[in-house]
Amino acid sequence: MKKLSLYVLLVLMFSLFTSYSFAKHQYEEYSFSAFWNYEVKGADNYYQFQSNLVKDKGVIKEIKNKKKTGLVSYLLFEDDKIKIDEHDLPSYIKNNNGLLPSHSMGKSLVSYVTGYAICEGYIDNIDVTLDDWSVLKGTLYEGQKLIDLLNMKAGDQKIIGEKNFNSDNRIKDDKYFNVNVFQIKKVMESPILQNTKKASSIYNYNALATNTIMNYVIFKTGDDFQKILNKVFREDAKIKNSVFFHKTIRSREKMPGEGQFGRYSFYADRYDYLRIAKVVMDHWNNDTCVGKYLKTVYERRINKNKKNYDGDRSGQFDVAMYTKKYGGQFHFDIIGLSKRKILGMSGFGGQNIVIDFEKKRIIVVNSRDRHYNWKKIVLKKLKK
Repeated sequence: MKKLSLYVLLVLMFSLFTSYSFAKHQYEEYSFSAFWNYEVKGADNYYQFQSNLVKDKGVIKEIKNKKKTGLVSYLLFEDDKIKIDEHDLPSYIKNNNGLLPSHSMGKSLVSYVTGYAICEGYIDNIDVTLDDWSVLKGTLYEGQKLIDLLNMKAGDQKIIGEKNFNSDNRIKDDKYFNVNVFQIKKVMESPILQNTKKASSIYNYNALATNTIMNYVIFKTGDDFQKILNKVFREDAKIKNSVFFHKTIRSREKMPGEGQFGRYSFYADRYDYLRIAKVVMDHWNNDTCVGKYLKTVYERRINKNKKNYDGDRSGQFDVAMYTKKYGGQFHFDIIGLSKRKILGMSGFGGQNIVIDFEKKRIIVVNSRDRHYNWKKIVLKKLKK
């Protein structure tokens, strides 16, 4: 009997230990092949980087210790050259043409595409009301301003989002209702969204707001959506290899002929992420139409009103957790650097793109887990 009690005690201790261990990590299934995609093929005249490389002991240490830190790729670009270039990609990424998941960095890229849709005349401006799209009829999103969705303050916190449900993609924490795997029309027609009213306008980070924006752009651009994507990534960013946005339809399902199936999940290789970041920086600094869009969402940014900025539940940091403001699906106002115009994109597991417009410096981080020393290899570099 004593042996049995001891065995039960050990099992319980092991269960608690493993639960705690898994809770500290952010591993997520690599799901590139699981969904249909919007593909943008690489450009023949792709942008070719110049390099003036230095070895950074801190970055090298983090990558060598990737089993603990999760860091698999790090790029630092400044003075119009790549200065730090370190990586150790997992075999499953190498075998898939180096395609790395963006996770929620893709939310920012949806906003960036939206800027192009505005500049190309498909959408009037960021203050348009979403009253011309029947998909939203009967939901709290009907008649809302685009800027409120861009700023994650659509008053949807009673339905979805991190404000109340500790998840950005589950409807009312329902593990079966993930808005990233259902067509937008099906989500909006669900009983849980129908006959809903907007709550107070507060910052509430969630995936449905982004997917609504993306699918509204698809609705407004119609057959030209692929043309817009080509303009964004192939013509302007001059990517070398194909990049992809996921659709909400799984690859094993038959692809319907009509409808909006946009999902913010994005895949690119490490250098193409840098190419995209560079053209974002160039737009801002050259005051193009897209640059003016970026500056407008910066001016219209809102406070996150977070209680603390001490990192996640495990004390890990990234640009999303160390910024005070949010605008147009981008993170702004890094603590200690809020006077500097620095744009951040952040994704699950520690994916980060950080663009310092004034210093003309870009840092691109790809990781499997957010356990690298962000303050040392990102924040410290920005403070130079």
